Amino acid sequence: MNRDLSHFTRAHLSMLAVAVIFGLHYSIAKSLMPVSLTPWQVVFLRLLGGVILFWIFQGFFPREKVQRADMWKLALCGLLGFTLNITLFYTGLNFTTPVDASVIHVSTPIIVLILASLMIREKITLTKLGGILLGMCGALILILWGRHLQFGGRPALGNILLVLNMVCYALYLVILKPLVLKYHTVTILKWVSLFGFLFVIPVSARSMLNISFAGFSWYTWIALGYIIVLTTFVVYLLINFALKSLTPTAVSYYSYLQPMLAAVSSVTVGMERITLPKVVAAILIFTGVWLVTAKTKGTGSRDEGRRMSLRGAERRSKTRDERRET
Repeated sequence: MNRDLSHFTRAHLSMLAVAVIFGLHYSIAKSLMPVSLTPWQVVFLRLLGGVILFWIFQGFFPREKVQRADMWKLALCGLLGFTLNITLFYTGLNFTTPVDASVIHVSTPIIVLILASLMIREKITLTKLGGILLGMCGALILILWGRHLQFGGRPALGNILLVLNMVCYALYLVILKPLVLKYHTVTILKWVSLFGFLFVIPVSARSMLNISFAGFSWYTWIALGYIIVLTTFVVYLLINFALKSLTPTAVSYYSYLQPMLAAVSSVTVGMERITLPKVVAAILIFTGVWLVTAKTKGTGSRDEGRRMSLRGAERRSKTRDERRET
């Protein structure tokens, strides 16, 4: 029981760290485009750096054999979670604003919940749906209070691309969930990152010919390091780890914390002050977290049982094959 609770708590702490990293990522990525780098150049460098880090990191763990049928699923996850997700995000962000992007990503948990219920039979409950709606209201209050959205011209195109980015990320979480119960996180990410990078080479490699690394400022190098090491390597490791104990919906819910964390940081450094709307938004978001996860504390033990069943089936299949050979 304590062991399950420990996994459950660490999964939530992992997603809290992801929310912090992603919360800063919007502004950092936007500051690089299009002056220092084009979206395609950022995509190429991020995926190249990610695949190098994941394959180096995998060397510290035992190699794990992946079934052929699952390799196709990993390739699909690479296409959705790395190639399309990252490409659509940076291209859309290049056309629109971080505020618009934050608003659009508020819908991610609802899309994940719908897809998870259809594809992996995650149960939709009134409590979980209510928590998502409360969190959405809180996030929108933080994002939109005293601001305005842009719906015409290039921002509109950017917003459409961000909607597609959100759908790809939701599909990635749902398809990945059964795989993280079957294979080690490092095994999954080394293949997913490789497939994601291979898919993006044909459309982004040409843009690399126009990069002048000698002209990079110290800020450009630091921003790229943040995007590659934290937003790619660390974030994807933490998301995969969290998926072992949490549902895809619970994982996606943490996108609501990003605007709240941004508000907290602004208050801390004196850029903004605490107001009633911010307090109400924080209460709504944390109430939503409790509602979404309150019914899922048994998920860790159920997922552990499913993982053990999958491992057992693999061992039985391997034993039958060995007997046939002898």
